[in-house]
Amino acid sequence: MGKWHISRRLLAGLLATVAATAAAKAGPSIVVDLNTGRVLEQEDAFRPWYPASLTKLMTTYVTFRAIKAGEITLESPVRISERASKEPPSKMGYKPGTVLSVDNAIKILMVKSANDVATSVAESVAGTRQAFVARMNGEALRLGMSGTRFVNPHGLHAEEQHSNAHDLAILAMALRNEFPEYSKYYSIEALDTGKTVMENTNDLIRRFNGADGMKTGYTCPSGFNLVATATRNGRTLMAVVIGELTIETRADKAADLLERGFSQPLDSAPFIGQLRPTGAEPSAPVNLRSVICTEEAWKTVAESRGPEGKPVFHSPHIKAPAGEPVTMAISLGATGPESTAPRYADVPIPTPRPDNAPESAVAEGG
Repeated sequence: MGKWHISRRLLAGLLATVAATAAAKAGPSIVVDLNTGRVLEQEDAFRPWYPASLTKLMTTYVTFRAIKAGEITLESPVRISERASKEPPSKMGYKPGTVLSVDNAIKILMVKSANDVATSVAESVAGTRQAFVARMNGEALRLGMSGTRFVNPHGLHAEEQHSNAHDLAILAMALRNEFPEYSKYYSIEALDTGKTVMENTNDLIRRFNGADGMKTGYTCPSGFNLVATATRNGRTLMAVVIGELTIETRADKAADLLERGFSQPLDSAPFIGQLRPTGAEPSAPVNLRSVICTEEAWKTVAESRGPEGKPVFHSPHIKAPAGEPVTMAISLGATGPESTAPRYADVPIPTPRPDNAPESAVAEGG
């Protein structure tokens, strides 16, 4: 009987490992040549998924559109509201009433993926979070992101908020191609607040040859996501990787996809606009919480890491960074005009809170 109990435990562990491996392999992805819009590789590109903090790419896109329309400037104020200050991590922890510029807010969104700043950007640009989300969905519709719906500007988990690798690639392409003057935001190595230095959560920056963007995302239901870009010899590729089980696997997969992409010819590759769903995609995203956010899972990840809990990457294309990151200073205050968008009562909607997780867990956002 004792042997049977041991066998059952071993079997349970084996099944969990198999399930985790299957989930990791099933994570959707797509690789696109940004110069031509041709798709070099894709897997389940239309499969619905929770975007997590990749949502902040749309938050940034809507903000750039507001700047282009003359509503605000990069120096316009972003005010931290009471509501924004209560968003869960990842966050800056600014007190209500704190003011920073749009420029510094975007830097924080790209590097730190702060949820309190994302909410404040939405409120400051459009007057209310609801009005900003309406803009997000309007832009998604205009861009042809037919499998995407937003309900918040930060990406904290909401069942109704979903996207897919194809749509996220369309969004990232729009950011890079419509607003090339802002490409500097995606490759920042680290931010210096004067008190702390925050390194970019995109682990390909400084580690992958030619890496120059863009954004990470993570929640327990979504898994670990990454939109990564790299430029070599005037050619820029982008990989969208979603639903990975760890920080390491999302970086490894993105690096391998990009490296393979640089060696592939473009002649026979389809344009992204030619891709269509297979019709066999599930109707709703998978929820990875029971696979990723458990004591056992985090213990396994912690045991696999190096000194001081540093991630250990296995892709041969990810190298150890040389020297310290180049930091960019950010500060508080703003000197530009405030948005004139109507201000209405923005009655708080209960914000989804992450379940209690071990201290080794990553804050939901990056």
